[in-house]
Amino acid sequence: MKKAIFTIALLFASNAFMTFAWYGHLRFKQYSWFSQLGLFGVILLSWGIALFEYSLQVPANRMGYTENGGPFNLWQLKVIQEIVAIVVFTLFTVVFFKNESIKWNHLVGFAFLIISVYFIFKK
Repeated sequence: MKKAIFTIALLFASNAFMTFAWYGHLRFKQYSWFSQLGLFGVILLSWGIALFEYSLQVPANRMGYTENGGPFNLWQLKVIQEIVAIVVFTLFTVVFFKNESIKWNHLVGFAFLIISVYFIFKK
């Protein structure tokens, strides 16, 4: 149980970095230092942030995988990662992008993803 919780916690942390690397730069344009970077500079900055994501994602997957003594098979790890990514992305969007709103069709789509967890974990 401890490995499962730690794996999921690492996945949440890694997804926070990855979401910030992928979408955070869309918010930084309001800062003068950022507007001077250009596309290549933004890519390098995002890669730098993504390094932290990989530093957490890889250990989460290694620790959580059944063949390494973890509680999850590969299919389960992937679905957990996707659900975590949706949760982190939703929180990120609501907090940092006030002009984006969550709509009913987004919630229905997320519900279907959550239902997929049931089927992936069903024995």
